[in-house]
Amino acid sequence: MLKKNTLERWTADKSADVYGIRNWGAGYFDINDNGDVVVTPILSNRKVSVSIPEVIAGIKERGFDMPVLLRIENILDSQISLLHESFRAAIKKLDYKGKFRGVYPIKVNQQEQVVDEVTRYGQRFHHGLEAGSKAELIAALAMLRDKEACLVCNGYKDQEFIDLGLFATKMGYKLFFVLEMPSELDLIMSRAAYLNIRPLLGVRLKLATQAGGHWTESGGDRSIFGLNTSQLVEVVDSLKERGMLDCLQLLHYHLGSQIPNIRDIRSAALEASRIYAELVKEGVKMGYLDLGGGLAVDYDGSHTNFTNSRNYSLEEYCADIIETVMETMENAGVDHHPTIITESGRALVAYYSVLLFNILDVSRFEAAPVPETLPEDTPEHLVNLLDVYKSLTLKNMQECYNDAMFYRDEIRTGFRHGTMSLRERALGENIFWSIITRIAKDARRLKHVPNDLKDIHVALSDIYYANFSVFQSVPDAWAIDHLFPIMPVHRLNDIPSRQGILADITCDCDGKIDKFIDLHGVKHTLPLHELNGEEYYLGVFLVGAYQETLGDLHNLMGDTNVVTIRVHDDGSYDFVRELEGDTVADVLDYVEYEPKVLLEQFRRTAEEAVRDQLITATERREIMEAYEAGMRGYTYFER
Repeated sequence: MLKKNTLERWTADKSADVYGIRNWGAGYFDINDNGDVVVTPILSNRKVSVSIPEVIAGIKERGFDMPVLLRIENILDSQISLLHESFRAAIKKLDYKGKFRGVYPIKVNQQEQVVDEVTRYGQRFHHGLEAGSKAELIAALAMLRDKEACLVCNGYKDQEFIDLGLFATKMGYKLFFVLEMPSELDLIMSRAAYLNIRPLLGVRLKLATQAGGHWTESGGDRSIFGLNTSQLVEVVDSLKERGMLDCLQLLHYHLGSQIPNIRDIRSAALEASRIYAELVKEGVKMGYLDLGGGLAVDYDGSHTNFTNSRNYSLEEYCADIIETVMETMENAGVDHHPTIITESGRALVAYYSVLLFNILDVSRFEAAPVPETLPEDTPEHLVNLLDVYKSLTLKNMQECYNDAMFYRDEIRTGFRHGTMSLRERALGENIFWSIITRIAKDARRLKHVPNDLKDIHVALSDIYYANFSVFQSVPDAWAIDHLFPIMPVHRLNDIPSRQGILADITCDCDGKIDKFIDLHGVKHTLPLHELNGEEYYLGVFLVGAYQETLGDLHNLMGDTNVVTIRVHDDGSYDFVRELEGDTVADVLDYVEYEPKVLLEQFRRTAEEAVRDQLITATERREIMEAYEAGMRGYTYFER
């Protein structure tokens, strides 16, 4: 716990160290001298920054309640530029003869605004899209207006999907059907023959290489997607027989969504490049090598191969890929430099969105004063527990901890068996927690803390009740213990003197966040400020990838309000888009209730209450107005 009494004045720089914002913020986020988190989204003008608390004030003035998902357009623009310029620099430095083409996988964030901005900002680089379903293909065909950009079609494909893709090819789209399984080839070729359209084909390969991290099952021999080398050879032979070998132009693999170790990226690129070179030797036309996703986001700022980090820079990532492909082709005697495609969705959109929410209340553990003496008829275990409290020192801390645990359990057992009263049990609990509080405080003075006592402060942490749903807005934090940077967005010139965990408003025991980023591992509490009667705002950062569309309606908590800003070179900014979050009626409709029917059913119930003289007709009108207002209201807490 941070010491409250200190001779040094707390500063924004100290808060920056506590929350690591300059490690994970990638230059986009920092703290200003006023103690506010600021966003600096324009790569070419790092002097321009915008205060997030000021943006929150503008959001509230426009009538939107917390929680709000804040999107910053410029960050997406900057990330797309940074990716392409980094590859261009590596290509120029290494004298690579091929090109780079970025492709955005729609599944990373399918929201219309996100896909629209990716295609708009990416058009100058011919940045394309990847579609893994029929619905995503339909969206992609309408959103992608650049015929030089690649449109990669993964996933399983029925006749409708294939026909649509073939028509798009005829219209001039550079659309690749990527074979996920051998049986797809016959269907694609038969439809192509029927429609008299020559398709562009790719194959997804099952690499032997497998990476570490959360999302690793895309690689390896037992991955559920792609072809093995034997099946790849069969596809080549089949195309030769059909006289359509020139249709096969793309080799694709996908190692994972967040690859923390650059060594795994190099190994996969090497293996795929070897196979690519062999296909060229087989007489396959080829032209494109799609390395899939994997470019990681450094969520914790540790710059390591930890699951939530990465041990490489963007420049190193680009240079290693180009260098590996070049060397492999040269060693294989192939005078061919393919166009490199990467499907880096996470790295493009993660920084672009911040979940902002307010704290509703806090639950703090504070034991009552321990009495000096106990009545003569006090049960023995209570007397013994008080003796433990009085005898506690630095030297016998472990022994006192063990004794306190024993006597606390005995008191609870006695209460269950009827030999202890409720007041006696309450007194025992208070003495026990007073012991634990003293141990947590004094353990910090020990040079070597016993293992049992290292995390004892976690049991005493505050619970900050936050106005959002983990399941809806940060599902990866709940489902796979993924870590996102979380911190207050203001008051950062004040010392965060409390340690807490976050509980959402879903009334579910899993609706909490109790794991937080740390440079040296994982923290189980977050430094937070005392509530002072004013609104206290926190942000969950880097949530632009996957979190919006993976969320569910747990406790019928719907989509949050969404606000998008665009920052200008003079430091001003516009609210360019505002989307109202789901109302109660919206989410009820999602789960097959009909709001009008519910309203009529409740009206009948209220009328029965009038008939039974439980309420008056005037009261019924007030009750129905409240019911209808609730139906129209935000699913989250409203002031």
